[in-house]
Amino acid sequence: MKDRYLAAIDLGSSAIRLAVGQISSGPDKREIIALIGAEEVPSAGISKGSIRSLDDATSAVSSVLDRVERAVGAPVSDVYVGIGGLHCQIRPSKGVIGVSRPDGEIHEEDYRRVLENASTVSNPANFEVLHRLPQRFTVDDQPGVKDPVGMQGVRLEAEVCVIQAMASHVRNLTQAVLRTNVDVTGLVFAPLASAESVLTLRQRELGAALVNIGASTTSVAVFEDGELLHAAVIPIGSDHITSDIAIGLRTSLEVAEQCKRHFASATPEAVSQYDMIDLRELGAPESEHVSPRFISEISSARVEEIFEKVEEELRKINRSGLLPAGVVLAGGGAKLNGIVEIAKRVLRLPASMSPGIQVQTPLLEIARDPAYATVLGLMVWGFEDERNATSARTSNMSGSSGFFKKVGSPIKKIFKSFIP
Repeated sequence: MKDRYLAAIDLGSSAIRLAVGQISSGPDKREIIALIGAEEVPSAGISKGSIRSLDDATSAVSSVLDRVERAVGAPVSDVYVGIGGLHCQIRPSKGVIGVSRPDGEIHEEDYRRVLENASTVSNPANFEVLHRLPQRFTVDDQPGVKDPVGMQGVRLEAEVCVIQAMASHVRNLTQAVLRTNVDVTGLVFAPLASAESVLTLRQRELGAALVNIGASTTSVAVFEDGELLHAAVIPIGSDHITSDIAIGLRTSLEVAEQCKRHFASATPEAVSQYDMIDLRELGAPESEHVSPRFISEISSARVEEIFEKVEEELRKINRSGLLPAGVVLAGGGAKLNGIVEIAKRVLRLPASMSPGIQVQTPLLEIARDPAYATVLGLMVWGFEDERNATSARTSNMSGSSGFFKKVGSPIKKIFKSFIP
């Protein structure tokens, strides 16, 4: 079998990252994916997850495409695109239908119809549905059903997590990619993709949260019993730490960013109060000596605020301090020294840094980099999505019902019509 390539792109507020995986047959004849290329370029035309200049964003996407294509020696023809930010909504919804068969047996068609009914009920006109994630079903008066197909009943209800994105936001993001002559294979809610690749199956079963700290936002995805229980996007990210440092030191954002990267800690008590650094060595126009301890105190205040917001989200679903598998941190903002200790203290939960995704790759440093968690999660999501589609075709030919268990996966769309 000829090897195939699969690509994913994350259009973040600070960086645009692109990853390419190679799909091949493993020793047991099952398909596997190996990360063979990943690059990033500074974001242009993107602010707070939104396209502010389509031309600049398209140029940045074209730049990262060129770099990756040179690195892997193959063209990128289509990509999975991550979508997140404040333009996304996560809504619990319910769907109710009557079972269509006279004998009362629930078939795949009923499974699909009840999910569509749930998303139609909660879908505003200016939003696109990205995912319909079934959580549990009720067959007649029997609640808590995980898989209703094959059961007998008259009435089928579904509790569904519907993830939507503003239609204009979807169109702008996809146009930035399509204008580079690359097709969009599918749109994926970025926190969901990164959580399902970073968190293990056992963590998702026991109860865990992925906190992805980006440049302008922090996303939270909470799992329990293997299903998405809650997701939210908080409008605070690592750029806010940089801004706080710039204000506190009365210096430029560029110098403040260097201070954050090299000297800041979320635990100022661990930093010596006697050490000093010269801002001129970091790019400031004049010599000024400041204490890393003071920089860390500024950073710590904002980090605590981020986790207090995360704690508010956990309280909304009555999971404050009640996730046995704890919290896993990802995103570029999670690289701040001491941030794991602050997460443990504020959330009162076990906390750890993302271990990276488990795929074959010579790029181990990138695979373990928390900043690449989203784009690598998108790549793995796309791989699983295509494997499920292959299984679906096989299942349909053999009469199996396997395909319909994956109705909650990303809805494929044709995006070419978005280009005027």
